[in-house]
Amino acid sequence: MDSRLVAELAFLAEADRLKSIRRANVLMDLSRRENTAEHSWHVALFAMVFGASDRAIRMILIHDLVEIDAGDQPVYLAHDAAALAAAETAAADRIFGILPDGAAFIELWREFEGGATRDAAFAKRMDHVQPLAQVVMAPQPLPEHVEIARSMMQQGRVARFATEWPEILAAARTALDGGRPGGDLGRRLRFLAEADALKTVCRANTLIDLSRRENSAEHSWHLALYALILGRHATPGVNIGRTIRMLLLHDLVEIDVGDVPLHSAAGTAHGSPEIQMAEAAAARRIFGLLPEQQGADFLALWQEFEANETPDAVFAKSLDRTQPLVQNLRAGGAGWREYDVSYDDLVSRVGERIARGLPQVWSALEPEVKAFFYG
Repeated sequence: MDSRLVAELAFLAEADRLKSIRRANVLMDLSRRENTAEHSWHVALFAMVFGASDRAIRMILIHDLVEIDAGDQPVYLAHDAAALAAAETAAADRIFGILPDGAAFIELWREFEGGATRDAAFAKRMDHVQPLAQVVMAPQPLPEHVEIARSMMQQGRVARFATEWPEILAAARTALDGGRPGGDLGRRLRFLAEADALKTVCRANTLIDLSRRENSAEHSWHLALYALILGRHATPGVNIGRTIRMLLLHDLVEIDVGDVPLHSAAGTAHGSPEIQMAEAAAARRIFGLLPEQQGADFLALWQEFEANETPDAVFAKSLDRTQPLVQNLRAGGAGWREYDVSYDDLVSRVGERIARGLPQVWSALEPEVKAFFYG
């Protein structure tokens, strides 16, 4: 395996740790605190819904990786801003320094932090509106979180929306007062609130540290990051920005259908006609929450991913097989042991799919896979 790919996979494995960083806010069903990886996915989905550029979405995918070292600091709590900035800068240098082209990612992260460019300002706006929406759109938000939200709207970091984005503040106040935000903005907020449920869908594979099973929201974020980092390995004709968008929404159907493990029931359940029909119905329902044209566009992008025929979809599907394979390799094959996966099973269901869109990556990983099964 060439040294650059080794470094890229090491970075992506290090990024897995973001799934264990807990934030102050909670999921909309109040079941637990949100983690920073699934927050990053949700913010990127907000950005996609509200018309972000590809560059702004890339910023969002990486913006909180520094929390692996520095942790999450709730904005409403007092803290030493200079010390936090120094800790996050050191974290950015270390984490992005794993990559051969890490300097470019450090600059992208710094651009986000500065918030001065149009893309950075947009990305910051999404990062600030997502926690607000999680409170105001929740069926029964915690009273203390409602109080924080009202304070932030009056004099906190979202108070600037009074001039920057007054419509969102008006919608938030309507929701906090028990009303239903209307128009296209209301439909977008309801879609994004529904998307929060993806954070409760558990997958078969575990985190690399074996602490728990991965959920489908953080998986979607990790896949988008894989697309960003492994884009140089894509076959000709692939649009990386478009593939990232495809991956951000590809598993939303699991809100209704759940995750169907690739290796369950000897592979007969995954991809069966029954599952395909259920997922298609879920896609129509979930994307149907959006304004009509946007919902149709998102549905078409999901259908393209499922059909697996265009260069973007082939690349996306290959990544969707690569990430769990790397997770299993780094976690000692926990998922493969649980589902009694053989080498031949893995090659036919995973390796061949990876090879179609990422032939160089599969060629590099295959010896490691073979060594796992055969020693």
